[in-house]
Amino acid sequence: MDAQDKKIATDLSYEIIKEVSRAIRPYVGKPESGEKVKIGADGTPTSFIDIVAEEKVINILKNAPVLSYIISEEIGELKLGKGTKRSISLTHELRREDIEDDERPKFIFLVDPIDGTSNAIKEIPAFGISIAVASVPKGRLATLNDVELGFISNFGNGNFFEAEKGKGCWLNNEEVHPTNIVNFSDITLGGFTKSGTSSASQLVDNARRMRVLGSVVLEISYVASGRYDAFIDLRGSRIIDIAASKLILEEAGGIITDKYGEKLNNKLSIHERTIVIAANNKILHKQMIDTLNDNQTDFIGKIGIVGRIDQNRSILFSAKIIDYLLINGREVVIEKRLAKKLQDLKENPDLSKIIKKTQRDYPDIAHLLDDINFKIDYKQIAEDIFAFDCDMAIVLGGDGTLLRAQAKMKDETPIFGINMGTVGFLTEIESKNTFEALEYVLSGNYYKEKRSKLVVSHENHHYSAMNEVVIMTEKPAKMLHFQIKVDGEIIEEVRADGLIISTPSGSTAYAMSAGGPIVDPKVDGFIIIPICPYKLGARPFIVSDNSEITVKLLKKGKSAVFVMDGQRNEEAEYEEEIKFKKSDKNVYMIRTSTKYFYKKVKEKLREGGINKEGDWC
Repeated sequence: MDAQDKKIATDLSYEIIKEVSRAIRPYVGKPESGEKVKIGADGTPTSFIDIVAEEKVINILKNAPVLSYIISEEIGELKLGKGTKRSISLTHELRREDIEDDERPKFIFLVDPIDGTSNAIKEIPAFGISIAVASVPKGRLATLNDVELGFISNFGNGNFFEAEKGKGCWLNNEEVHPTNIVNFSDITLGGFTKSGTSSASQLVDNARRMRVLGSVVLEISYVASGRYDAFIDLRGSRIIDIAASKLILEEAGGIITDKYGEKLNNKLSIHERTIVIAANNKILHKQMIDTLNDNQTDFIGKIGIVGRIDQNRSILFSAKIIDYLLINGREVVIEKRLAKKLQDLKENPDLSKIIKKTQRDYPDIAHLLDDINFKIDYKQIAEDIFAFDCDMAIVLGGDGTLLRAQAKMKDETPIFGINMGTVGFLTEIESKNTFEALEYVLSGNYYKEKRSKLVVSHENHHYSAMNEVVIMTEKPAKMLHFQIKVDGEIIEEVRADGLIISTPSGSTAYAMSAGGPIVDPKVDGFIIIPICPYKLGARPFIVSDNSEITVKLLKKGKSAVFVMDGQRNEEAEYEEEIKFKKSDKNVYMIRTSTKYFYKKVKEKLREGGINKEGDWC
């Protein structure tokens, strides 16, 4: 956005603020203004006063001399300007390649015409308008990083905030900055919590004062100007509410992230929401993140053990870990198959020879296999893996072992992986660092990393996959013909040896070997990769994980096999469809550091991961 475009966008924003203020003034303080007239595009009730405000916004942008996209609370996503008004899907519009330059909008306006509607109806002076203006990217979806201008006007008291990316933040034409307070006991905290969130209660209880004004837009701006020291919204704020205030706070020098301290860069959409943690400075922000994640680092009292049973190293090492956990006062359960192997090894007359041979074969962990205590009744603490009900599961093995274990355990049991395979990309640590890392984890110094899963539907049957689903022919060297749809729209028809539908977790596995991109697990998307396609233009796709992917077999007489995480095979016939959606259940990994993914990429993938052992933290 050049200087001229910024002036155009700023002038339009000023006009919108002036006209909306004028239009709603007769309705402020009138109970009838709060009459619910419909459900807005964002799924929340819309009041009469909201309609009055939004109509002014729409009319100004419709009659503007430039084209713009708008995302607004009540009416949704539109294309406006030069006398036209048309409903659109912004995601679809930004993907289009057939728009002529003179028909391509200059701006994306994100507008909440009245934030704090209830306050306006009751004439409480904390309600206003929020306008964020983003540039229109080419060839990709728009995100919060594309927002370049932010304007917030409190209609209740006349305060006016504005910010320009890289230029600073102003309140009533004076530059503002947050406070430098760092102690919980001194802070003024604003925001919204969720019932039963003990960590949020700790923040509220320790803060000097707590404010709830009912306006996310204004309250984040109050952190920017020093009226608040921090703000939280654990319910999840709409992107249209925070787009302007995020820029205002960051330009003032404050910090705003999600619950885990990650920067907000959500896509611009009427449906997008995010938890918000805002603070005046990095020191206070880190304390808030640590406190809020205490409910993610609960005391680990009961631990399940799953391990490879095809190698003595893993079985012996599990015995050492079980003894360590029991000494440290933890309750332990062992997968039945592993328990049987341990009991057999315990009763083996050549046990000492087996231990010595394992120590010779694996010198890096030789010292850890000294003095293993086998005076434990393993059968007594054995359990079927399906019945595990524990705070954490320790999985000893490679990625295959971990994938098998997570598929069998109860949904969302946190997993701590110890690499005893070849690559071990999903595992947390190498075996030599096990007990140092376990001490760290058991003392509460850990993080939960969320990984998405796929739900696979075929002929009224449903399956799940954490990494990927591979569709291929039963007969080697034979091609299949696929039709691929995303949300009902055909995106590709291709002949290929196979097809991979991958989660971000799977992007470093088969999908990478097949030429797909490496995708950060925090990205909300799925990857579609044709395997050896017979088509020059067939390339991988990354699609939203809110989408439904449908794959249909088009070649008559040819059947296919689809394989979930390399574990389970099912068959599909000609013209049958296989559907893929995001599971409502996630997989959680226990991590000893938030800086995990790119470190693993460098360690594990540069040379194939064989015999490349990295540090654990």
